[in-house]
Amino acid sequence: MNLNGGLQMKGNSEKLLIIGDGETAELAWDYFSHQGFRVSGFSVEKAHLKKDILLDLPVVPFEEVEYTFNPEVYRAFVAVSYTQLNHLRSRLATAAKSKGYRLATYISPHAYICNGVEIGENCFILENTAIQRGAKIGNNVTIWTGSSIGHRTTVENNCFFATNVAVSGFCRVNENSFLGVHSCTSDGVKIGRDCIVGAGAVVIKDTLDGRVYAGNPAKPLVKKTSQTYISGAETI
Repeated sequence: MNLNGGLQMKGNSEKLLIIGDGETAELAWDYFSHQGFRVSGFSVEKAHLKKDILLDLPVVPFEEVEYTFNPEVYRAFVAVSYTQLNHLRSRLATAAKSKGYRLATYISPHAYICNGVEIGENCFILENTAIQRGAKIGNNVTIWTGSSIGHRTTVENNCFFATNVAVSGFCRVNENSFLGVHSCTSDGVKIGRDCIVGAGAVVIKDTLDGRVYAGNPAKPLVKKTSQTYISGAETI
């Protein structure tokens, strides 16, 4: 396994700042803490700052977070789900890097990662995930419990895989895409950029950028595109 720019945390060796204060941030705190990592605080943008303390740790404004949590001392992890079709998580990760933070990657000890797999920064790879030989996982990718990524498949930046997603071999999942619970693909399929694959969908052909797919076999929804989700007008 090659972390390809990411930093997998080692228990008790690094101090960690979590960016976010929602359910995903609390889950990240739970996962990191149970492996002995030293989570020291949370941070959110001022416009969304609603509490000063979370899980007995300070919550500080993101705009000035570096004055409380020195980037030379703390690593950062952006714990945001698929809000705005992953664009919010991507924006915050970029902003954290611009402040000098090195972004951590979490890989569950109960995930199976084959040889020759590349994994980027700010990834969140949970238990019972399997990533097969030669797969490439970009930056800022979340792979939820029980999902599998087939051999020689490439997952580009800022994607989100819900529980029990199965992506076959030699596929490509382009940036900012979301694959819902129990969705799956045939071998060699390309998932378009900013694409939403609904829960239980079976993708047997390449998908178009910016479209929403559902069904078995998966077909694009005529009256919906992903733009409404990116803008925040709707939630997935």
